[in-house]
Amino acid sequence: MTVPSGTFQTFTAIGQREDLTDVIYNISPTETPILSSLARTKATAVYHEWQTDTLAAATTNNAQVEGDDATAATISPTTRLGNYTQIVAKTIQVSGTMMAVDLAGRRAEKAYQLSKASQELKRDQETILAANQGRSAGNSSTARKLGSLLSWLKTNSNYNTTDGANPTTIGVSTRSDGTTRTFTEAILKDGVQQVYTSGGSPKILVVGPALKQTVSAFAGIAAQRYMAPSDAPTTIIGAADVYLSDFGSISVVPDRFVRSRDAFILDPEYAAVGYLRPFQTNELAKTGDSEKTQILAEFTLEMRNEAAHGILADLKTA
Repeated sequence: MTVPSGTFQTFTAIGQREDLTDVIYNISPTETPILSSLARTKATAVYHEWQTDTLAAATTNNAQVEGDDATAATISPTTRLGNYTQIVAKTIQVSGTMMAVDLAGRRAEKAYQLSKASQELKRDQETILAANQGRSAGNSSTARKLGSLLSWLKTNSNYNTTDGANPTTIGVSTRSDGTTRTFTEAILKDGVQQVYTSGGSPKILVVGPALKQTVSAFAGIAAQRYMAPSDAPTTIIGAADVYLSDFGSISVVPDRFVRSRDAFILDPEYAAVGYLRPFQTNELAKTGDSEKTQILAEFTLEMRNEAAHGILADLKTA
Protein backbone atom coordinates (compact mmCIF):
# COMPACT_ATOMS: atom_id res chain seq x y z
CA MET A 1 0.00 0.00 0.00
CA THR A 2 1.36 3.40 -0.95
CA VAL A 3 1.60 6.12 1.73
CA PRO A 4 -0.08 9.39 0.62
CA SER A 5 2.38 12.04 -0.47
CA GLY A 6 3.32 14.56 2.22
CA THR A 7 2.51 12.28 5.18
CA PHE A 8 4.73 13.21 8.10
CA GLN A 9 6.21 10.05 9.62
CA THR A 10 8.27 9.16 12.67
CA PHE A 11 11.23 8.30 10.45
CA THR A 12 11.91 11.99 9.85
CA ALA A 13 10.35 13.59 12.91
CA ILE A 14 12.57 15.40 15.41
CA GLY A 15 11.86 15.65 19.15
CA GLN A 16 10.36 12.24 19.91
CA ARG A 17 10.75 11.23 23.53
CA GLU A 18 12.47 7.92 24.20
CA ASP A 19 10.37 5.03 25.50
CA LEU A 20 12.70 3.35 28.00
CA THR A 21 11.11 1.14 30.67
CA ASP A 22 12.19 2.20 34.17
CA VAL A 23 13.21 -1.36 35.08
CA ILE A 24 16.42 -3.33 34.51
CA TYR A 25 15.80 -7.03 33.87
CA ASN A 26 18.53 -9.39 35.04
CA ILE A 27 18.04 -13.16 35.05
CA SER A 28 21.56 -14.10 36.11
CA PRO A 29 21.15 -16.73 38.86
CA THR A 30 21.87 -15.67 42.43
CA GLU A 31 20.86 -18.79 44.38
CA THR A 32 23.76 -20.27 46.36
CA PRO A 33 22.45 -23.53 47.91
CA ILE A 34 25.72 -24.71 49.50
CA LEU A 35 26.65 -21.31 50.93
CA SER A 36 23.12 -20.82 52.22
CA SER A 37 22.66 -24.28 53.75
CA LEU A 38 25.94 -24.58 55.65
CA ALA A 39 26.28 -23.23 59.15
CA ARG A 40 28.11 -19.95 59.72
CA THR A 41 30.96 -19.61 62.18
CA LYS A 42 33.76 -17.19 63.06
CA ALA A 43 37.42 -17.55 62.13
CA THR A 44 40.07 -15.69 64.13
CA ALA A 45 43.19 -16.43 62.08
CA VAL A 46 44.11 -16.96 58.44
CA TYR A 47 44.60 -20.65 59.26
CA HIS A 48 41.32 -21.73 60.86
CA GLU A 49 41.45 -24.99 62.85
CA TRP A 50 39.05 -27.42 64.49
CA GLN A 51 39.10 -30.95 65.93
CA THR A 52 37.36 -34.18 65.03
CA ASP A 53 36.97 -37.41 66.95
CA THR A 54 35.49 -40.88 66.53
CA LEU A 55 34.25 -43.61 68.84
CA ALA A 56 36.00 -46.94 69.09
CA ALA A 57 34.62 -49.61 66.80
CA ALA A 58 31.75 -51.64 68.24
CA THR A 59 32.83 -55.17 69.19
CA THR A 60 31.41 -58.46 70.46
CA ASN A 61 34.56 -59.06 72.52
CA ASN A 62 33.50 -56.78 75.35
CA ALA A 63 33.15 -59.49 78.01
CA GLN A 64 34.66 -58.96 81.46
CA VAL A 65 35.76 -61.62 83.94
CA GLU A 66 33.89 -61.43 87.18
CA GLY A 67 35.99 -59.76 89.86
CA ASP A 68 38.81 -58.89 87.47
CA ASP A 69 40.82 -55.67 87.80
CA ALA A 70 39.80 -52.81 85.51
CA THR A 71 42.23 -52.10 82.70
CA ALA A 72 42.15 -48.73 81.03
CA ALA A 73 41.80 -48.76 77.28
CA THR A 74 44.21 -46.83 75.10
CA ILE A 75 42.81 -43.37 74.50
CA SER A 76 43.17 -41.96 71.01
CA PRO A 77 43.72 -38.21 70.73
CA THR A 78 41.48 -35.98 68.66
CA THR A 79 42.43 -35.10 65.10
CA ARG A 80 43.36 -31.47 64.47
CA LEU A 81 42.41 -30.11 61.06
CA GLY A 82 42.54 -26.71 59.43
CA ASN A 83 41.84 -24.64 56.36
CA TYR A 84 43.12 -21.31 55.07
CA THR A 85 40.92 -18.29 54.62
CA GLN A 86 40.45 -16.89 51.14
CA ILE A 87 39.85 -13.23 50.33
CA VAL A 88 37.21 -12.45 47.72
CA ALA A 89 36.61 -8.89 46.56
CA LYS A 90 34.97 -6.75 43.90
CA THR A 91 35.77 -3.10 43.24
CA ILE A 92 33.52 -0.66 41.40
CA GLN A 93 34.40 2.85 40.21
CA VAL A 94 31.77 5.37 39.12
CA SER A 95 32.43 8.84 37.75
CA GLY A 96 30.98 11.95 39.35
CA THR A 97 29.05 12.69 36.17
CA MET A 98 27.50 9.23 36.13
CA MET A 99 26.24 9.78 39.66
CA ALA A 100 24.71 13.14 38.68
CA VAL A 101 22.78 12.29 35.51
CA ASP A 102 19.15 11.21 35.45
CA LEU A 103 19.02 7.40 35.30
CA ALA A 104 16.50 4.82 34.17
CA GLY A 105 15.91 1.65 36.13
CA ARG A 106 17.86 2.63 39.24
CA ARG A 107 18.03 5.64 41.52
CA ALA A 108 21.80 5.73 41.98
CA GLU A 109 24.44 4.13 39.79
CA LYS A 110 26.87 3.49 42.65
CA ALA A 111 24.28 1.72 44.80
CA TYR A 112 23.18 -0.35 41.82
CA GLN A 113 26.73 -1.44 40.98
CA LEU A 114 27.46 -2.27 44.64
CA SER A 115 24.35 -4.45 44.76
CA LYS A 116 25.50 -6.32 41.66
CA ALA A 117 29.01 -6.75 43.04
CA SER A 118 27.64 -8.21 46.28
CA GLN A 119 25.61 -10.81 44.39
CA GLU A 120 28.60 -11.63 42.20
CA LEU A 121 30.75 -12.23 45.29
CA LYS A 122 28.25 -14.74 46.67
CA ARG A 123 28.23 -16.55 43.33
CA ASP A 124 32.03 -16.66 43.46
CA GLN A 125 31.90 -18.08 46.99
CA GLU A 126 29.51 -20.82 45.91
CA THR A 127 31.73 -21.71 42.96
CA ILE A 128 34.83 -21.80 45.17
CA LEU A 129 33.19 -24.03 47.78
CA ALA A 130 32.19 -26.56 45.09
CA ALA A 131 35.47 -26.37 43.14
CA ASN A 132 38.23 -28.94 42.91
CA GLN A 133 40.66 -26.78 44.88
CA GLY A 134 43.15 -27.70 47.59
CA ARG A 135 44.18 -25.28 50.32
CA SER A 136 47.19 -23.05 49.81
CA ALA A 137 48.98 -20.81 52.30
CA GLY A 138 49.96 -18.31 49.63
CA ASN A 139 52.73 -15.77 50.05
CA SER A 140 53.41 -12.08 49.56
CA SER A 141 52.64 -12.35 45.84
CA THR A 142 50.23 -15.31 45.70
CA ALA A 143 46.74 -15.30 47.16
CA ARG A 144 45.74 -17.77 49.89
CA LYS A 145 43.15 -20.34 48.86
CA LEU A 146 40.82 -22.49 50.93
CA GLY A 147 40.42 -26.22 50.45
CA SER A 148 37.04 -26.75 48.79
CA LEU A 149 34.50 -29.52 49.33
CA LEU A 150 36.08 -31.75 46.69
CA SER A 151 39.43 -31.62 48.46
CA TRP A 152 37.90 -32.77 51.77
CA LEU A 153 35.53 -35.57 50.79
CA LYS A 154 37.24 -38.95 50.83
CA THR A 155 35.73 -41.44 53.29
CA ASN A 156 32.41 -41.79 51.50
CA SER A 157 32.91 -41.66 47.74
CA ASN A 158 31.70 -43.35 44.60
CA TYR A 159 33.86 -42.55 41.57
CA ASN A 160 35.34 -44.18 38.47
CA THR A 161 38.07 -46.29 40.05
CA THR A 162 39.63 -46.99 36.65
CA ASP A 163 41.22 -43.57 36.30
CA GLY A 164 39.74 -41.39 39.06
CA ALA A 165 41.03 -40.98 42.60
CA ASN A 166 40.19 -39.40 45.94
CA PRO A 167 42.39 -36.58 47.26
CA THR A 168 45.52 -38.02 48.84
CA THR A 169 45.52 -35.63 51.81
CA ILE A 170 42.15 -34.18 52.71
CA GLY A 171 41.91 -30.43 52.46
CA VAL A 172 45.27 -30.21 50.71
CA SER A 173 45.12 -32.40 47.60
CA THR A 174 42.69 -32.13 44.73
CA ARG A 175 40.52 -34.92 43.35
CA SER A 176 41.73 -36.74 40.25
CA ASP A 177 38.87 -36.70 37.76
CA GLY A 178 38.11 -39.98 36.02
CA THR A 179 36.19 -40.83 32.87
CA THR A 180 32.54 -39.92 33.32
CA ARG A 181 29.94 -42.67 33.61
CA THR A 182 26.14 -42.74 33.69
CA PHE A 183 24.62 -41.51 36.94
CA THR A 184 22.40 -44.34 38.16
CA GLU A 185 20.21 -44.79 41.19
CA ALA A 186 22.57 -47.57 42.31
CA ILE A 187 25.40 -45.02 42.54
CA LEU A 188 23.23 -42.71 44.64
CA LYS A 189 22.15 -45.55 46.94
CA ASP A 190 25.74 -46.65 47.42
CA GLY A 191 26.82 -43.11 48.36
CA VAL A 192 23.96 -42.65 50.81
CA GLN A 193 24.67 -46.04 52.39
CA GLN A 194 28.35 -45.17 52.81
CA VAL A 195 27.46 -41.93 54.60
CA TYR A 196 24.98 -43.69 56.89
CA THR A 197 27.43 -46.50 57.67
CA SER A 198 30.07 -43.92 58.61
CA GLY A 199 27.63 -42.40 61.11
CA GLY A 200 26.25 -39.55 59.04
CA SER A 201 22.66 -38.54 58.39
CA PRO A 202 22.51 -37.36 54.76
CA LYS A 203 20.04 -34.54 54.27
CA ILE A 204 20.85 -32.77 51.00
CA LEU A 205 21.87 -33.97 47.54
CA VAL A 206 23.38 -31.04 45.61
CA VAL A 207 23.64 -31.54 41.85
CA GLY A 208 23.93 -29.50 38.68
CA PRO A 209 20.83 -28.85 36.54
CA ALA A 210 21.43 -31.79 34.16
CA LEU A 211 22.00 -34.28 36.98
CA LYS A 212 18.90 -32.96 38.75
CA GLN A 213 16.89 -34.10 35.75
CA THR A 214 18.67 -37.45 35.88
CA VAL A 215 17.70 -37.92 39.53
CA SER A 216 14.09 -36.99 38.74
CA ALA A 217 14.00 -39.77 36.14
CA PHE A 218 15.25 -42.56 38.39
CA ALA A 219 13.12 -45.65 38.05
CA GLY A 220 10.47 -45.94 40.72
CA ILE A 221 10.91 -42.42 42.08
CA ALA A 222 7.29 -41.51 41.33
CA ALA A 223 6.15 -44.55 43.28
CA GLN A 224 7.92 -43.38 46.40
CA ARG A 225 5.43 -41.81 48.78
CA TYR A 226 6.05 -39.11 51.30
CA MET A 227 4.30 -40.12 54.53
CA ALA A 228 1.50 -37.66 55.20
CA PRO A 229 -0.66 -37.56 58.35
CA SER A 230 -3.19 -40.37 58.47
CA ASP A 231 -6.07 -37.93 58.04
CA ALA A 232 -4.59 -36.41 54.88
CA PRO A 233 -3.95 -37.76 51.38
CA THR A 234 -0.56 -39.31 50.70
CA THR A 235 1.60 -37.20 48.39
CA ILE A 236 3.42 -38.88 45.51
CA ILE A 237 6.83 -37.35 44.94
CA GLY A 238 7.38 -37.34 41.20
CA ALA A 239 9.92 -34.57 40.61
CA ALA A 240 12.47 -36.01 43.04
CA ASP A 241 12.60 -32.79 45.04
CA VAL A 242 12.66 -35.21 47.94
CA TYR A 243 14.37 -38.56 47.51
CA LEU A 244 13.21 -41.15 50.00
CA SER A 245 16.25 -43.29 50.66
CA ASP A 246 16.44 -46.32 52.92
CA PHE A 247 18.05 -44.05 55.51
CA GLY A 248 15.69 -41.09 55.46
CA SER A 249 14.46 -38.40 53.10
CA ILE A 250 17.01 -36.33 51.20
CA SER A 251 16.30 -32.97 49.59
CA VAL A 252 17.52 -32.83 45.99
CA VAL A 253 18.81 -29.31 45.35
CA PRO A 254 19.94 -28.06 41.92
CA ASP A 255 22.96 -25.77 41.95
CA ARG A 256 24.11 -23.89 38.85
CA PHE A 257 27.61 -23.39 40.26
CA VAL A 258 28.70 -26.96 41.01
CA ARG A 259 30.65 -28.88 38.41
CA SER A 260 28.34 -30.83 36.12
CA ARG A 261 30.20 -34.08 36.90
CA ASP A 262 29.77 -33.98 40.70
CA ALA A 263 26.98 -34.69 43.19
CA PHE A 264 27.39 -33.83 46.88
CA ILE A 265 25.65 -35.69 49.70
CA LEU A 266 25.72 -33.25 52.60
CA ASP A 267 24.73 -32.94 56.23
CA PRO A 268 24.86 -29.15 56.84
CA GLU A 269 25.37 -29.70 60.58
CA TYR A 270 28.89 -30.98 59.97
CA ALA A 271 30.25 -28.23 57.72
CA ALA A 272 30.36 -24.48 58.11
CA VAL A 273 31.52 -21.34 56.39
CA GLY A 274 33.88 -19.47 58.69
CA TYR A 275 34.35 -15.72 58.27
CA LEU A 276 37.51 -13.98 59.38
CA ARG A 277 36.09 -10.82 57.86
CA PRO A 278 32.36 -10.74 57.03
CA PHE A 279 31.18 -8.74 54.02
CA GLN A 280 32.39 -5.17 54.30
CA THR A 281 32.36 -2.07 52.12
CA ASN A 282 35.54 -0.03 51.86
CA GLU A 283 35.58 3.45 50.36
CA LEU A 284 38.95 3.70 48.61
CA ALA A 285 41.05 6.84 48.26
CA LYS A 286 39.59 9.44 45.91
CA THR A 287 42.08 10.30 43.17
CA GLY A 288 39.89 12.30 40.81
CA ASP A 289 36.36 12.83 39.57
CA SER A 290 35.10 9.40 40.53
CA GLU A 291 34.36 7.24 43.54
CA LYS A 292 35.97 3.83 44.01
CA THR A 293 34.42 1.31 46.39
CA GLN A 294 35.47 -2.22 47.28
CA ILE A 295 33.30 -5.02 48.66
CA LEU A 296 35.34 -7.67 50.44
CA ALA A 297 34.99 -10.81 52.54
CA GLU A 298 37.48 -13.31 53.92
CA PHE A 299 36.13 -16.80 54.52
CA THR A 300 36.98 -20.47 54.70
CA LEU A 301 35.33 -23.89 54.73
CA GLU A 302 35.23 -25.61 58.12
CA MET A 303 34.79 -29.31 57.35
CA ARG A 304 33.69 -30.38 60.81
CA ASN A 305 33.73 -34.06 59.91
CA GLU A 306 34.14 -35.15 56.31
CA ALA A 307 32.75 -38.62 57.07
CA ALA A 308 29.32 -37.02 57.55
CA HIS A 309 29.21 -36.24 53.81
CA GLY A 310 29.69 -38.04 50.53
CA ILE A 311 30.78 -37.39 46.96
CA LEU A 312 29.47 -39.02 43.80
CA ALA A 313 32.07 -38.18 41.17
CA ASP A 314 32.77 -38.70 37.47
CA LEU A 315 29.10 -38.52 36.48
CA LYS A 316 27.88 -38.15 32.90
CA THR A 317 25.24 -35.48 32.26
CA ALA A 318 23.71 -37.06 29.19
